[in-house]
Amino acid sequence: METRNAPFETKLLDRLMEKAGIDLLLATSKPNVQYLLGGYRFHFYEHFDAIGQSRYLPIFLYPRGKPDRTVYIGHKMEIAQHEVEPLWVATSRAVSAGSADAMQHAIPWLKELRPRRIAVETAFLPADAMRVLQDGFPEADIIDALPVLERLRARKTAEEIGKLRSASDRVIDAMLAVIAGHGPGSTKRELVEALRREETVRGLQFDYCLITAGTSLNRAPSDQPWRQGDILSLDSGGNYQGYIGDVCRMGVLGDPDSELVDLLAEVDAIQQAAMRAVRAGAAGGAIYTAAETALRDAPDREQIDFVAHGMGLVSHEIPHLTSTGPVSYEAEDAECPVETSMVLSIETTLQHRRRGFIKLEDTVLVGPDGFEILGEAGRGWNRGAAA
Repeated sequence: METRNAPFETKLLDRLMEKAGIDLLLATSKPNVQYLLGGYRFHFYEHFDAIGQSRYLPIFLYPRGKPDRTVYIGHKMEIAQHEVEPLWVATSRAVSAGSADAMQHAIPWLKELRPRRIAVETAFLPADAMRVLQDGFPEADIIDALPVLERLRARKTAEEIGKLRSASDRVIDAMLAVIAGHGPGSTKRELVEALRREETVRGLQFDYCLITAGTSLNRAPSDQPWRQGDILSLDSGGNYQGYIGDVCRMGVLGDPDSELVDLLAEVDAIQQAAMRAVRAGAAGGAIYTAAETALRDAPDREQIDFVAHGMGLVSHEIPHLTSTGPVSYEAEDAECPVETSMVLSIETTLQHRRRGFIKLEDTVLVGPDGFEILGEAGRGWNRGAAA
């Protein structure tokens, strides 16, 4: 097969692999395989992995410095899609049926390359496939590929930014439609199902919705009704062609009173302070410093949490700005400058003891001189349907 131009920076990947001492990289997670293949996703397994007694396991094989020797091992049924969507790699084989045999098909190519240090996605490589790899290369040093792959994906292309913008806009449009279309008596479970439908008709894959109503801080779907005067928070992730729109917007049944207006403004003031610190070249930790400074002046600071994290094909990807957030990782990027075309999720949550759960979450693009919100609609109090 003729090799076409790779859809990512091969020289950057080569540098990252050389720095980590990696001879050969095996990507097996859907997000990274999609990225490395330039957006390709096998349609049959787009929404599930398990089948029969095994699971779908795509394998993308990249030897350092040799993009002309890349290999893709896919499922037998992928051959039809490859006919209409030719892949850029040097060798593509639609031959596997499960996880162990996928790795067995990769072994001959690995033996030709004779790598001494192999990087795999340890969190996304089944035990049976790992055993096949270890048996085939008992002397090889096998390490985690995640740090290299995250760094490779950190800066988004114009096409990726467009998809993240579409994902955010469509999730927000769906949220506003649900809020405006539902009134007193609608249950949290009904609202989540309505959001699932609204996101789906907008071309999104619905991932989740964390929802609160009234004064409760419980974010699980339930039969709790949304009542007149109650506030509502919708925090949802919708997936557009693999890219995540993750935002939170607020609703209310009736008109918000002056206290609610002030409370949402308090949350937004912290959001705005954090976003003003977003610009290429500024240290990632400056975003937290700005938020913490604004928090000191917030009347309800003891009830407020702030988080900023990377966003793209994966939620909480690079840059990693805190080691104390809800997802565990080291704050390895706090002292490093953020770069143009990185994308962040910035979220401020007020868990008010009397009024309930009040939150804004925005997707923010890093620019050379500042920031851009990808999806600005609905950041105030959005009214539900009248009784």
